[in-house]
Amino acid sequence: MTTQTRTRPLPSGAYSGQPWRIHEIAGDFDLEDTWALPAHGDAGDFPRFVEAMMSTDSREFPAAYRFLFAVRWALGRVLGTDADQHGLGHRVTPLRDRLPEDLRDRPVPERDTGPFEPLYLTDREYAAEIANRTVHGVLHLGWAEDATAPGGHTAQLSVLVRPNGRLGEAYLAFIKPFRYAVVYPALLRTVGRRWDSVRSVAR
Repeated sequence: MTTQTRTRPLPSGAYSGQPWRIHEIAGDFDLEDTWALPAHGDAGDFPRFVEAMMSTDSREFPAAYRFLFAVRWALGRVLGTDADQHGLGHRVTPLRDRLPEDLRDRPVPERDTGPFEPLYLTDREYAAEIANRTVHGVLHLGWAEDATAPGGHTAQLSVLVRPNGRLGEAYLAFIKPFRYAVVYPALLRTVGRRWDSVRSVAR
């Protein structure tokens, strides 16, 4: 049975209070959001959870979610905000250049057709980055200890950002209502269903 999803972000301490490695890599980024995902498991389940997340088909998401992102990418093409000259290695230096030696050579999930570039994967964390004309962002997944959760661990999603001047700040403010009303509720429901399916097959 899918765990009931939380539709409000966690307090910032849920991210800052964890001993994540991302703190030493992206300490100059702002925390935009942290969410508890409806995915729970044992200490060793995190790599399997990341694999499940990365293999989720976009068709599993509600139509409103897919439409919103289709509009976003279409606007990016028209306005040129996603052009190569605004991306990683051009407008911004990739965070991969900041990785400590012990994280630099670790295997990461292969990049799919999505816009995020994988940074690192450990037994408790996964991070990927993106850059365009408006923002340099990091998607961070963590496997947080949670005594109340089945298996003792709960997945967390955090979004870190460095907006590109006033344009980036205006963009983040503009899309925030859409993230809260459409993106995050759809994401949480889909992640919960996907993880439940993966765990049921493994049993």
